[in-house]
Amino acid sequence: MEYRTLGRSGLKVSTLTMGTMTFGGAGAFSAVGKTDLDEARRMIDLCIDAGINVIDTANVYSNGISEEIIGEALGGKRKGDVLIASKARMRIGKGPNDEGLSRHHLIRECEKSLKRLRTD
Repeated sequence: MEYRTLGRSGLKVSTLTMGTMTFGGAGAFSAVGKTDLDEARRMIDLCIDAGINVIDTANVYSNGISEEIIGEALGGKRKGDVLIASKARMRIGKGPNDEGLSRHHLIRECEKSLKRLRTD
């Protein structure tokens, strides 16, 4: 696997990233795919074994189920081996502050993501 340094962080990240939009398959994301926990575990293990160390997700992927599946699949045993990148801009609820790039929305959604990913 080829690696590059992520900005000035000093972190070495793989040039390939594992995408998880299909994990959970709920809501609008069911049209993209429906990856269950067992299949997600196999996919994550294959990627890590191949040297991929970045997993991409978002709070809106299957209404957070994607992040829950990642947290369950990693199970604390390999979290130190990967960088998990999540996103939090899109609408996640009906309230006026449930979308966007405000400090309030980003912090709240990051905290929720950390819990779903079982990293916090």
